[in-house]
Amino acid sequence: LAVYGDMDISKLIEKPTHRKSIITLSKPEEKIHEILLFIKKQINKGNQIFWICPLIEESKKLDYSAAKKKYSFLSSKFTNKVGLIHGSLSKDEREEVLKKFLKGNINILVSTTIIEVGVDFPNANVIIIEDSNKFGLSQLHQLRGRVGRGTKQSTCILLFKKNLSENAKKRIKILKSSNDGFFIAEEDMKLRGFGDVLGYQQSGIKDFKIADPIHHEDLFKLAEKNIKEINLKEDNFKKYNFLL
Repeated sequence: LAVYGDMDISKLIEKPTHRKSIITLSKPEEKIHEILLFIKKQINKGNQIFWICPLIEESKKLDYSAAKKKYSFLSSKFTNKVGLIHGSLSKDEREEVLKKFLKGNINILVSTTIIEVGVDFPNANVIIIEDSNKFGLSQLHQLRGRVGRGTKQSTCILLFKKNLSENAKKRIKILKSSNDGFFIAEEDMKLRGFGDVLGYQQSGIKDFKIADPIHHEDLFKLAEKNIKEINLKEDNFKKYNFLL
């Protein structure tokens, strides 16, 4: 709708004045000990950390990090300072964990993507995303947005396994280069395609006969400008009737 001129886009490009841009880093999972040292320093400063895993429990089919296993691992390193939250917990159990995190009784909250939206903890200034190459670009940006909500400098660390695909490398590179949600959404569309608006396909590049919004954005903007100019004068409807 936006491309064809039937909808306007409003952009909110300014952050609240007290918020700083999030520093985004990528690290191979082999550097876990380096990250643990970083976390220890953050905890000593009174900061809190999100640690995101794609699965709740280990899977025989998928080589993804599991929240329960990571919770056990981190609990052995940081006694009585680690919490766990995921979709299999009841609503009351999840709320209890979040209350403890909000009060500062938990320093590290291990979670699945359940905290992707609707969570606001200004004191949390570090988020670590395991198997970051398995997430989409927009979802990574959403997860990153769980930090950077206070006055402190925040950091997002993207952990990845070896042998990244070219697409995964591009996603990580884009996320590291920008905190702009509009830019990231556009780059995500270029990577995944926009699918079929009137059909079931949610990704892939549609075969346009004349022009497509990704590669011919300037033509769409020019066409919109010309249409608005035509609409300014009633006589133009007769002059350009063949276009209507």
